Amino acid sequence: MTATDTPTAAPQPAPPRQGPVARAVAFARNTWRGLTSMRTALVLLFLLALAAIPGALLPQRSLNAGKVDDYIEARPTLGPFMDKLELFDVFGSFWFTAIYVLLFVSLVGCILPRCADHYRALRTRPVPAPRNLGRLPLHAETTVEGSPEAVLARVRGQLKGWRIAERAGGPRAKDGELTLSAEKGYLREFGNLVFHISLVGLLATVAMGKLFGYEGQRILIANGEEFCTTSPASFDSFRAGVTLDGTGLNPMCIRVNDFKADYLDSGQAEMFTSNIDYQYGDDITSNTWQQAELKVNHPLRVGSDRVYLQGHGFAPTFTVTWPNGETRTETLQFAPSDARTFLSSGAMRFDPPGGMFPDADERRRNQIAIEGLFAPTAALHGSLLSSAFPAMQDPAVAIDIYKGDAGLDTGSPQSLFSLNGELINQGRLVKQDRVNLRPGESVTLADGTQVRFDGATDFVNLQVSHDPAQQWVLVSALAMMAGLLVSLLVKRRRVWVRVYPAGTVTDGERRTVVELGGLARTDQAGWGDEFDRLVARLLGHDAAGRAEEKNA
Repeated sequence: MTATDTPTAAPQPAPPRQGPVARAVAFARNTWRGLTSMRTALVLLFLLALAAIPGALLPQRSLNAGKVDDYIEARPTLGPFMDKLELFDVFGSFWFTAIYVLLFVSLVGCILPRCADHYRALRTRPVPAPRNLGRLPLHAETTVEGSPEAVLARVRGQLKGWRIAERAGGPRAKDGELTLSAEKGYLREFGNLVFHISLVGLLATVAMGKLFGYEGQRILIANGEEFCTTSPASFDSFRAGVTLDGTGLNPMCIRVNDFKADYLDSGQAEMFTSNIDYQYGDDITSNTWQQAELKVNHPLRVGSDRVYLQGHGFAPTFTVTWPNGETRTETLQFAPSDARTFLSSGAMRFDPPGGMFPDADERRRNQIAIEGLFAPTAALHGSLLSSAFPAMQDPAVAIDIYKGDAGLDTGSPQSLFSLNGELINQGRLVKQDRVNLRPGESVTLADGTQVRFDGATDFVNLQVSHDPAQQWVLVSALAMMAGLLVSLLVKRRRVWVRVYPAGTVTDGERRTVVELGGLARTDQAGWGDEFDRLVARLLGHDAAGRAEEKNA
């Protein structure tokens, strides 16, 4: 080899290529590690909070399907696209469920290894004392009277609640050195784990409630009307859990006795109160009624069921008297169209008494329909009716009266709050009169039929919610708060004590050199003062003062 020759590096063998199975296993392992990292869990938790925002800003079909339909109708281009993205059913959408499940899996994957690490840490002795305690951020050294064994026993007696490990040997083993390692604050990690386990429990119990629970709304006239939760057909609207088919509902009967609304002078609602009777469990078989008072945000809680007072309104009563003297009386709720004054709108349909018109077509042509407005406190602007106050102080109605085919026996669904416009346009339902009436006033049609306004009654909108996991939701939430408080208040601290003979004897008493070192495992706030107080407690104020002077 000449001077100009350079050695050639030996060729490195190419790394072995992984097969498809090994690559799939590696991909799955890396994916699992990424999913179960705490960073991913925090990102998913943020995404879950972000995904819930549309559910708070947009009308939800599960709460008010009518508002969703109005929203889509007002936005013919954007509305259907938003509906396809399930923005009107956020909490049941596929993308919200995906985030929910991924967060659940991520939290479980994070917590289980941490539980194992914490269990091992609880079984492990505190670490040995460092070789040089003087290098620690906080340390103290002094000389006290007594033997190393006696001094160490005195120190150990002052460390109640600390995990302690004593060891012999060290840099001055030949001099009889003894060390003590003490650590406290294990509850901090325990509280952290309790918080995260409770969060998983909260997610699981909420999911259980969605699987096995149900919600139903029912409007009841506040004059003794009652209903029982025996079937979804008993409700005006019903939403069942994923696993429910509408059978096996928790039986409960409710009777609404009255309703009271308190208003400020400005018309702002102050409180809604309704007195009810209810039957639950054995009360149904014994026909025993129990009393309860419902208020806003103060539901009736019985077993795993809750009954909420969600809203109220007014139900006008009309009596139709046909020319032959037969009457029909009906009370039906009107929908509040103005939440401030409770000006309400609605419709009613009356079928002639049986036998009055033997021919079915003739009977259908003599049906009576009413459509109009109800004002709890009437304010007339000419002949136009509006409401001046939400309480029922001076009730009145402004109605259109129709005669003809009201659609009662067509088999087609009818709106509860408006008449079928097609029947009116086709001339099958003909307007007879338009009048304003106060309680007790009536109007007589051309054929002798009389329509009388009898007044109005309050109605309430009740929601019955069945959630078999609601107690566990509360337990999980309380455990989360307790774990969070523990993790915030408890601090991890480590202290080491090294003792060895001073090599001198004063007045016949042996003296011992004591070295202390402290380390904060978590936050450093206040650790300096805490360490000084600990030194004073372990060594006595005089020895602690000498240690501070020596360190200074």
